[in-house]
Amino acid sequence: MGISSSSKLAGKTAVITGGTRGLGRGIAEYFLAHGADVVVAARAQPQADELPKFADKSALFKQADVRHPEESQAIIDFAVAETGRLDFLINNAGGSPEVDSAKASPKFTQAIIALNLVAPAVLSQQAYTAMQDSGGGAIVNIASVSATRPSPGTSAYGAAKAGLANLTRSLAQEWGPSVRANVIIAGLARTEAAADHYGGEEGIAKIEKRMPMARMATPLDIAKACFYLCSDDAAYVSGATLEVHGGGEPPAFLSLQDG
Repeated sequence: MGISSSSKLAGKTAVITGGTRGLGRGIAEYFLAHGADVVVAARAQPQADELPKFADKSALFKQADVRHPEESQAIIDFAVAETGRLDFLINNAGGSPEVDSAKASPKFTQAIIALNLVAPAVLSQQAYTAMQDSGGGAIVNIASVSATRPSPGTSAYGAAKAGLANLTRSLAQEWGPSVRANVIIAGLARTEAAADHYGGEEGIAKIEKRMPMARMATPLDIAKACFYLCSDDAAYVSGATLEVHGGGEPPAFLSLQDG
């Protein structure tokens, strides 16, 4: 399915963390398609074909580790210097490998919470300050179904994403009306890393067979939700939790019926 284009975000600037791959790249390309200037940030310099683009327009890239406040501030400063403003922040960077909670080191736990909760909190604060010079803006935090159900193997990640959802509601209360803040609860997504994570195409097929929509989310699904939350159509939507998971994951007891 191709991306339709428009000029609805022309003259606006979006910063998207983790924006060179997966969901972040999809979000960046969708915002570019609708006229926005886009700055993507990631820890690693992207390959030429990893830089998000639409038609003849490409995203700008800023190398940064969002866990370090001075580097996240540099992302905001770069966006303002290059485009003259900041209107949207999509806190997409995050993730966690699976680790037995009984064996996870304190350093590991701190690193996961720093990436998935502390970094978005700090970056949101930095973006809020810049957005005041642009007449306000919108922040979208990308959380996960792990925030709303048990997350065995990634307990620190689930806890951080649950905290991110709560943080979003608090920021909406504090920062309205100039800045709106919303959170997306993203479900299982088919990105370039999905096959490795879910046991190859065979594993993905087994999962998708049991899902209500018979498929995982695509980056475009999440991108459209971000676009809505940043658009004028969502002018009165703040502090909201938008679940983009296709109906959610079937409860475990249903698998017993297969026997």
